[in-house]
Amino acid sequence: MAPEGEIQDLIRAFGDAAIEKRHAAITALRNIGEPAIRPLIAAIAGAPDNDRRWYAAIALSRIGEPAAIPLIMAMESNPDRTFRKYAAAALGEIGEAAADDLIDGMASDDAELRGFLSQALCRIGKPAVEHLTRRLDDPDATVRQCVTLTLWQMGETGIPEMVEKVQDGE
Repeated sequence: MAPEGEIQDLIRAFGDAAIEKRHAAITALRNIGEPAIRPLIAAIAGAPDNDRRWYAAIALSRIGEPAAIPLIMAMESNPDRTFRKYAAAALGEIGEAAADDLIDGMASDDAELRGFLSQALCRIGKPAVEHLTRRLDDPDATVRQCVTLTLWQMGETGIPEMVEKVQDGE
């Protein structure tokens, strides 16, 4: 487990002029894994510019699935649109491994949050479609509605699966 100081030094490297140092910091934070998740989320929230937010989001996406639930929880508690935009981008880049957690998050009363989660699912694209179609008959009406709207937003990627499920009588 990396000491907190090392993680903070790596996060500070996102502001370095040398792109090689920024890329090396992403790789090192990915290798650190779960201990870096909370500091990276805090870095997105407190970054002085969008470049640093972007590098923190990339590092979180490279850590992968373990970052999904902490990111969604942070989005629930932080209503800042810029924070949510970068957190959603990270979730979308995590990919299919985050799909079920994103859909579960759609049960929220926060409509704006649901929109950002939908955007992350759209970013995942086709790999998320099966996860979404399985939830078209979810017991939670809000989740059903969000899943339907997300498939609709996906256009040619999501609509055929949704129509096929309706035609099969499911």
